[in-house]
Amino acid sequence: MYEINNTEPSNNQKLHTDLDPGSSKIKYILSGDGAGTIFVINDKTGDIHAMKRLDREEKAEYTLTAQAVDRDTNKPLEPPSEFIIKVQDINDNAPEFVDGPYHATVPEMSIVGTYVTKVTATDADDPVYGNSAKLVYSILEGQPYFSVEPHTAIIKTALSNMDREAKEEYFVVIQAKDMGGHMGGLSGTTTVTITLTDVNDNPPKFPHHHLEVCIHFSVLEDIAIGDPIGRVKANDLDIGENAKSFYDIIEGDGMDIFEITSDSQTQEGILRLRKPLDYEAKKSYTLKIEATNVHIDQRFISVGPFKDTATIKIIVEDADEPPVFSSPDYLLEVHENAAIDSVIGQVTARDPDVTSSAIRFSIDRNTDLERQFNINTQDGRITLATPLDRETNTWHNITIVATEDRKTEVAWRGETAAAAAAEQSLAVIHTMRAIDKDDPKNGHHFVYNLPPELSDNSNFTIQKKRDNTLDILTKRGGFSRQKQEVYLLPIIISDSGNPPMSSTSTLTIKVCGCSSEGIAQSCNAEAYVLPIGLSMGALIAILACIILLLVIVVLFVTLRRHKNEPLIIKDDEDVRENIIRYDDEGGGEEDTEAFDIATLQNPDGINGFLPRKDIKPDLQFMPRQGLAPVPNGVDVDEFINVRLHEADNDPTAPPYDSIQIYGYEGRGSVAGSLSSLESSTSDSDQNFDYLSEWGPRFKRLGELYSVGESDKET
Repeated sequence: MYEINNTEPSNNQKLHTDLDPGSSKIKYILSGDGAGTIFVINDKTGDIHAMKRLDREEKAEYTLTAQAVDRDTNKPLEPPSEFIIKVQDINDNAPEFVDGPYHATVPEMSIVGTYVTKVTATDADDPVYGNSAKLVYSILEGQPYFSVEPHTAIIKTALSNMDREAKEEYFVVIQAKDMGGHMGGLSGTTTVTITLTDVNDNPPKFPHHHLEVCIHFSVLEDIAIGDPIGRVKANDLDIGENAKSFYDIIEGDGMDIFEITSDSQTQEGILRLRKPLDYEAKKSYTLKIEATNVHIDQRFISVGPFKDTATIKIIVEDADEPPVFSSPDYLLEVHENAAIDSVIGQVTARDPDVTSSAIRFSIDRNTDLERQFNINTQDGRITLATPLDRETNTWHNITIVATEDRKTEVAWRGETAAAAAAEQSLAVIHTMRAIDKDDPKNGHHFVYNLPPELSDNSNFTIQKKRDNTLDILTKRGGFSRQKQEVYLLPIIISDSGNPPMSSTSTLTIKVCGCSSEGIAQSCNAEAYVLPIGLSMGALIAILACIILLLVIVVLFVTLRRHKNEPLIIKDDEDVRENIIRYDDEGGGEEDTEAFDIATLQNPDGINGFLPRKDIKPDLQFMPRQGLAPVPNGVDVDEFINVRLHEADNDPTAPPYDSIQIYGYEGRGSVAGSLSSLESSTSDSDQNFDYLSEWGPRFKRLGELYSVGESDKET
């Protein structure tokens, strides 16, 4: 048996036979596990070599067979010999926590040394050879709360009174090191998440304010028995079963009126009504309630009582109660020959509300289909409407309905009162009653709804009462007739029959002005009222400033428009028609062949009247007759005079009715060129005296005609 250290791939082991005289005739042969691949043998010397690094954890030993043969004949010199090569272990594997990471729990408030959990690390090295697999455990993170046993890896608490409410979860890092924990050993780590479980170490507590707990509730007096009034909760820092509490009323002036139950889901106490409330009899109640833990841990009883108390104040609010008759039924006797309109009896009712309203009486016509009786709506007196016949009907059972006399108008006291009315939201403005000619066995049960499109109505809402009537309430205050005078509120009414029947009624609500006593006076659109405190002088000054500002704006706009307005408002086509060009340069005044004086006329004027296109004349004039074409030999002086007279007496002509461009100069002109451009060949001694005669006339003509600036030889 041979042992080979696996740290080096070339470890030498030697085989030798006793028959070997030292000659070269012996040959060594190796066979078995890894022969020729992992292990090779020198056939002359018998030396065995490992050709690669060996891993004990992969294969700890190899079985090989060696034999010596004659080199020439290959005949065995002795029988084969079997031997085993064992791979010697070295510390080449670090410890591993194959089951990590770990999770563990321990109750809060546990004492020091309480068992938490145990971790285990493994080392692939040989546990029986040296210290390669000898492990020692230590804690790297988690002090001072937890500790670990070095050899067993058991984790325990190291600090007492750890509070879950302060910190619930801890992360602990455990290290395992081989070589007995000595220097040079390999190590591995794992994480242990330790969660503190809850114990009942906290009592329930109501939210204290100024050292006293006082919870306020408001409830309408007409709330139904068994309906919840409100919820209270004592907060408990514990969780689960340890946080469960039950509630009880321990004292107060309403112990027989109210009760409190526990909600197991939310751990709240639900206050409910046991007996009817009456605002007129008692307007408030005071109760003292107590919350106590259901499960109490006796280990922590020294902390204090696991209970807490609070005071509840219940304010009863007035509800709009229906009228109450003085008697539930009335027995009236009448002779069958009683006269029509004679009084046969009277009913009385009262409004139990503090703010008592007038009562209006009516007969339910479902019980008086033949309309044999009438009732005074104000005082409840019942009279005969038709004669009675005892032999036909001995008894008549009729139902009298008493309702509060409310109007369908929302009356406010003007703008000042409307501002204060913003606090009057949810005020009842009208009560409606539905009538159904059917007679179900269990009585009528009506359902009132607003149409879906009015579900978010910001002005009015509805509220059903226990007597099957319907209250119309305002959702806001401060109505103004200036903004809206009439509101239409459709209401859908359904019965409880099979199949259910329904109808829609529309309530017209008017916003009216009221007197100081609250009586509606006018429902027309109210006049605008000047704000109080603003003097008439101040109003006049403000009005004058506004007028002055308007005048300035008008003047500015007018001047701006005149500044930007062109002298001649004609389109391009008109300008082209009124521009006459003479590009043929002739022989001056003596040249009568190339120049026709008739071309000085307005070509459009020949055909009649040319209407203005820039302004609309105030007066309509007859079209002026066009002049006949002027012969070629007419005098220029006479022609210009005619044109001046015509322009002076034509109120429909614009200030500049055409543009005439003269680009022709004759050949025999005394004055030479009339061009504004000086010529190098012109004679400066020429005589221009003829201008003294024609100058004033051309000046007047310049007021009628504009010479084109682009023609520099005009």
